[in-house]
Amino acid sequence: MGAIVVITTVGTEEQANMLAREIVARRQAACVNILPGVRSIYRWKGKVCKDDEFLLVVKTRGEEFEGVAATIRELHSYELPEILAFDVAQGDAGFLAWIAASVDKEAAFDDEEDEEDAYE
Repeated sequence: MGAIVVITTVGTEEQANMLAREIVARRQAACVNILPGVRSIYRWKGKVCKDDEFLLVVKTRGEEFEGVAATIRELHSYELPEILAFDVAQGDAGFLAWIAASVDKEAAFDDEEDEEDAYE
């Protein structure tokens, strides 16, 4: 399987940071981008709703999809979290290799965060 991008949305910056950190710490993804300022308009339980959310863009490999989805379902506050995956048609060879290396569960990693980069 090749690289995929998984997206989900969350309601708070705190949840975005927690979910992104956990997915990367579990080596389920190489990187999670957090995009603030997403306005979602959607139908839920018969009503049209509007919320401000954070979009998470998860860069991983296809074989990691079920693990990423399980982590999102485990930690997400929504009753039905958005979990959508898209195949990467093409990408820089070096970047794709980095994604694969980053999710390699057998590789030796120092999973410590730099103090200035750490967040609650």
